[in-house]
Amino acid sequence: MADIDNIPQLLTIDQLAERLGVTERYIRRLVAERRVPYRKLGKLIRFAEHEIAAWLDTTRRPQDGDDRSA
Repeated sequence: MADIDNIPQLLTIDQLAERLGVTERYIRRLVAERRVPYRKLGKLIRFAEHEIAAWLDTTRRPQDGDDRSA
């Protein structure tokens, strides 16, 4: 049986948009393009905090000068 205390905190579209400082429309576009990790619970879309944190790390760009090889 699942331990209810180990269920990750799930965010709604508006909660994620607020945390990232973007619009809900932008989050919906990311979902439609499957560019952000999300879960569907029936008709509801939810985001796990730890998956969003990992996703943000993968979208990080190197600082200026770090990506030049010449």
